[in-house]
Amino acid sequence: MSVRHLSLLAISVLLFAGAADAQQTRAPAVKTTGEIVVEAVATGLEHPWSFAFTPDGRILVTERPGRLRLIDRASKTGVAIDGVPPVVANGQGGLLDVALAPDFATSGTLFLSYAEPRGAGTAATAVARAKLEGNRLTGVQVIFRQQPATTGGLHFGSRIAIGRDGALFVTLGERYQRDRAQDVSTHYGKVIRILPDGRVPSDNPKFADAGALPELWSIGHRNPQSAAIHPVTGKLWTVEHGARGGDELNIPLAGKNYGWPLITYGIDYSGRPIGSGQKADGLEQPIYFWDPSIAPSGMAFYTSQLIPQWQGNVFVGALAGQHLARLVLDGERVVGEERLLTTLGERIRDVRQGPDGALYVATDHPQGRILRLTLK
Repeated sequence: MSVRHLSLLAISVLLFAGAADAQQTRAPAVKTTGEIVVEAVATGLEHPWSFAFTPDGRILVTERPGRLRLIDRASKTGVAIDGVPPVVANGQGGLLDVALAPDFATSGTLFLSYAEPRGAGTAATAVARAKLEGNRLTGVQVIFRQQPATTGGLHFGSRIAIGRDGALFVTLGERYQRDRAQDVSTHYGKVIRILPDGRVPSDNPKFADAGALPELWSIGHRNPQSAAIHPVTGKLWTVEHGARGGDELNIPLAGKNYGWPLITYGIDYSGRPIGSGQKADGLEQPIYFWDPSIAPSGMAFYTSQLIPQWQGNVFVGALAGQHLARLVLDGERVVGEERLLTTLGERIRDVRQGPDGALYVATDHPQGRILRLTLK
């Protein structure tokens, strides 16, 4: 056995020794029993980034260039929604997440995250609140603006997850400016928590550093493009891009520091190390990580009885990996992993459970699709 294999084995034993430590990549392989049936329910979408199901069964889809579409079974391309705020479609920036308010059925309220133009060629992630009335957004109000704005098209984040108390968690990338993930006077590389009108909840954590922004929930993140609320515990779970290796699955807790770029399980694209290693006092460990990277985006917990063997699992889309990762959980530990849709040859940008109990994914492509997954 090579020195590298011995080293990985030693790390694996160490990491599995305590529940508070990260799990070694990868968990034992598992396999779904049966044939996965894939049906295209929406086609011809330009780099779809996120989607959400309305109470009447239609699908709201964001396209990264700045379009919001409403799709039903009668039309696989749907209709464009007017009134979307201006976005910067540059690199990883554009129209990003869409999340429906818990009272959407009566209020029509939804939230969008996007790369907002700030002037002089700069942009930053923003969150807007609006109402869907027919085929138009009304009452558009920006409730959060990432500070500061900067040039470039990398690491905007950004997912929205609505907690049980109605507060919004928003994941924010560090805009490829590593050290700012540790700077609590900026929103770079952070998870924030705000109320639906943009105000700061009174029970947000208090960071001791002078100038700490009050909306911060957790710090030390790189580029989290996945977020979901655990259906049993109500905790926020996120997945973020590592550099070369080190994609992380985290359960961000209030006031905690998740280490980037001080510690990481990845290395720089140049091959050089980043930070001081994989662990350090006062910095949190992921509960799971991938090396090599899968480039994760989108996450959903599966709760339906339609596919019993998937109940309680969490699904994560993979861009570079071009698959859908199925993670089997034992509490807050990943005990099995399966890679689905590997023969599809498409980047998986988002994943959601539908109201019919099927699993749906969005493919990141100039002619992207929303695919419905069932089992027979």
